[in-house]
Amino acid sequence: MIVIRDVQDRFHGFLSSVMLEVAPNIFVSPRMNPGVRERVWQVMTDWYGNLPQGSAVMIWRDVNAVGGVGLAHLGDPPRELFEADGMWLVRRRVSSTQKAP
Repeated sequence: MIVIRDVQDRFHGFLSSVMLEVAPNIFVSPRMNPGVRERVWQVMTDWYGNLPQGSAVMIWRDVNAVGGVGLAHLGDPPRELFEADGMWLVRRRVSSTQKAP
């Protein structure tokens, strides 16, 4: 699944060509293999490097990751999954220039 927000129109067109848009700006492809997923994300990363506007998050099944969910981001604020007391939580990643809340 990929969710986009406030990105250039080319992202929307590209994702529509390789995934199903189930709601505005929410794209899914349940049978996308890892190679295709990595290529799609690489295209988006390259474009975002030239057009850094908005954000995108990609979520996929990853049995080796916290909660069994892989997570990739473009834009702010980046988030990460972590486990605390047997629960899976999401937190904003703090950069070295920011102070933790």
